[in-house]
Amino acid sequence: MANLNVSVFGAAGKMGATTCQAINSDDSMTLRLGVDANQVGTLIPGTSLQIQGTVENLEGIDVIVDFTVAEAAMENLKLVAQAGVHAVVGTSGISEEHLSELTKLFTNSNCIIVPNFSISAILLMHLSEIATPYFSTVEIIEFHHNNKIDAPSGTALATAEKISQNMTKDLRDPTTDLALEGARGAKAQGNIPIHSVRMEGMLAH
Repeated sequence: MANLNVSVFGAAGKMGATTCQAINSDDSMTLRLGVDANQVGTLIPGTSLQIQGTVENLEGIDVIVDFTVAEAAMENLKLVAQAGVHAVVGTSGISEEHLSELTKLFTNSNCIIVPNFSISAILLMHLSEIATPYFSTVEIIEFHHNNKIDAPSGTALATAEKISQNMTKDLRDPTTDLALEGARGAKAQGNIPIHSVRMEGMLAH
């Protein structure tokens, strides 16, 4: 198997750092570049690579992994597409408009958007979609640690999207009297309420 040269964007974050560690432990891959605006100059553990603040040169890179934020990811991916490099994107908040733009950008290489890398989460989304015709109401409650910066999570949004595609009509909220704005959660596709909980001690539920 050919050795893959990999670059990680968001290398100092939880997922980015874990990805760097996984690449370092795999003989079929080599970490060539780590980018993170928050930790410029910091050594990536287990390597002699210093984290860079910007993406300047992707020469020799086969694939990038992006765990940043949606706005930064889109700017990064424009450069990645121009360089003809493949992309794996685990960043939350990639919208339908972003997907449309990425489809046009990536003509000479591939790009995959992955809301969640967990097999159990992927099964959850798939089974939720299958079960939709058998239920008249649905709400999504997602729990994450208190350091997660985005809400709702990309997984919650992707789950709502899959469920809504199997609904015959949008949900109707029966609540007519709200004592607090937002008490019924944010409304996703299909008018599906999503409730995002952020607490110490949580991981991803």
